[in-house]
Amino acid sequence: MPLGIVTQLFINGEFVNSVSGKTFPSINPADESVIAEFQEAGEADVNLAVAAARTAFDEGPWSKFNGSQRRNLILKLAQLIEDNADEIALLESRDNGKPVAIARNVDVALAIECLRYYAGWAEKLQGKHIPVAGNNVVFTRHEAVGVVGQIIPWNFPLLMLAWKFGPALATGCTIVLKSSEKTPVSALLVAKLVQQAGFPAGVINVLSGFGPTCGEFLVKHNDVDKIAFTGSSLVGHRIQSLAGQGRLKRLTLELGGKSPLIVFPDADLDQAVATANSGIFFNNGQVCTASSRVFVHEDIYEEFLAKSKVYSQNHNPVHPEDPASIQGALVDKIQFDKVLGYIESGKAEGARVITGGNRHGDKGYFIEPTVFADVKDDMKICREEIFGPVVSVIKFKDEAEAVKRANATVYGLAAGVCTKNISTALRVSAALRAGTVWVNCWNSFDAAAPFGGFKTSGLGRELGEYGIAAYTEVKAVVIAL
Repeated sequence: MPLGIVTQLFINGEFVNSVSGKTFPSINPADESVIAEFQEAGEADVNLAVAAARTAFDEGPWSKFNGSQRRNLILKLAQLIEDNADEIALLESRDNGKPVAIARNVDVALAIECLRYYAGWAEKLQGKHIPVAGNNVVFTRHEAVGVVGQIIPWNFPLLMLAWKFGPALATGCTIVLKSSEKTPVSALLVAKLVQQAGFPAGVINVLSGFGPTCGEFLVKHNDVDKIAFTGSSLVGHRIQSLAGQGRLKRLTLELGGKSPLIVFPDADLDQAVATANSGIFFNNGQVCTASSRVFVHEDIYEEFLAKSKVYSQNHNPVHPEDPASIQGALVDKIQFDKVLGYIESGKAEGARVITGGNRHGDKGYFIEPTVFADVKDDMKICREEIFGPVVSVIKFKDEAEAVKRANATVYGLAAGVCTKNISTALRVSAALRAGTVWVNCWNSFDAAAPFGGFKTSGLGRELGEYGIAAYTEVKAVVIAL
């Protein structure tokens, strides 16, 4: 039976209307039609959801579940997502603008993988015996941090939900998740599957709403023990400030990026072009790790540009529901106008347009893949995160210059190197100040590999064992013999 679109909030195991009764629309970016009107969560709804999560953690059956019981429920949720994968992918595409094929083969597939990975951790959490002086026995326990507020972005709504649900559920935390007002659909579809899977009431709560009128109340709430946020660096700064008010909270922040890729003259040029361009044009460039600054050695610069032009022109937007589509629409008009503004800025500041630079079609929020050459480090398109299909290709002379310029940014989420020389790859990857460095590839993710940023790109890590650590408190137990 089809899931269908759910428009209510999910609080304490039930779908309910918001206390205020306010609603907001979600728009299909491909044709600008209204998908549905969604209940808008406010402060009162945050209070109800947090209270439900608090009770489930402190008093409910969830606090008494052992690791294998948590594992089984997480696996059941993953299976239900897989059973409904095609419908979820279609609705995610209509809500977000990404191609259905990518929603199915990337977002849904990786979300399932992530949940199954963390299901395996649920029964493997353990402390250590610590030898100490004297006659005492000391051991540690790794315990759930408590009630977790999770705020996810609009570029990968389902996948970011899984990144946050997985470690929280594995460790025994309870959740209040706020989805983006731009893309509320998939989180509520998962809430429906949470119900079907049989999670106890209050363990998972899902709110649809806006940052100032919902998210901020969640961040400040005194019964929330931890906040996990993925989004812009600007909002991350705001969350860090708000989370310090009242009781102190744990924070993990996965924020923006302006990721550099350095292409050395010995690189396989066709592979380097494919790496650079897939890195920026995947998901319409709406990726925090987008390879938006590509440093290319002067000896191969013009050849790289020529090949990039051909690659980019084969990447033009197609309606997301076309099976051949590999690039869809930007998420909404706000983002569409912002990206076009950056393109005009690049032109005005003297960057050379190799290809693209315009709106694609006259309906929906489609933008041509855009390649700029002759970009200077102080240009706006080179300094600021665009979050769209726009890449700056920058010429360099030697390794030291490339590394210095690549690191000359407030961001440090990801970076990359294209070279056939293993010494170059290891030396440069060590010198780049970023949480992930890809060599001869881009956007290669695995649920077991940690992810997060240096500098303004964030605090803490998600995924892998590092992601588990962010959801636990370490307790030392000391016994006198």
